[in-house]
Formats: sequence, structure tokens, C-alpha cells
Amino acid sequence: MNEAWYRLAMLLTLIAGVWEGPMAIVFRVFTDKAPNVLVAANYLPAPWCYVAAVAATVVAFAVIAFLDVRHKRVTSAAE
Repeated sequence: MNEAWYRLAMLLTLIAGVWEGPMAIVFRVFTDKAPNVLVAANYLPAPWCYVAAVAATVVAFAVIAFLDVRHKRVTSAAE
């Protein structure tokens, strides 16, 4: 995996995880905005939107951990 692609994948995963997770909860609790594509978890009814937001965050961090392990394996094999 190229270093640039690795960094881009990490950044996009982090942004998606934070936006769909904690930011969706912040928008739901503290604003009167209607749900939109950027905070898709807010389309769900009250208890499930929080579960979906936490699940999105957990999945994003799992993908980041996978990318990090793979990147370390590839860089150590290249040396």
C-alpha cells in the first residue's frame, strides 16, 4: 500500500467515523436541523440513531486499526 493511499484512507475513514458518530449525536441533541445524508444515523428513531452513531464510530476505528496493522506489515516487509 502506497504511503499516500494509506494516509488518504486513514483520513477519510476518520472523518466519516467522527462525522457519522459523535457529530450525528451532537446534531440530534443540540440542533433542530432535519436529518440529511451527512448525518444518516439521524433518520432513525430516537434510541436507534444513537446505536447507529456509536456503531459507525466503532466500525471506523476498526477499519483504522486494520489499515494501521496492514501498513506496518507492508512497511516492515519492505525493509
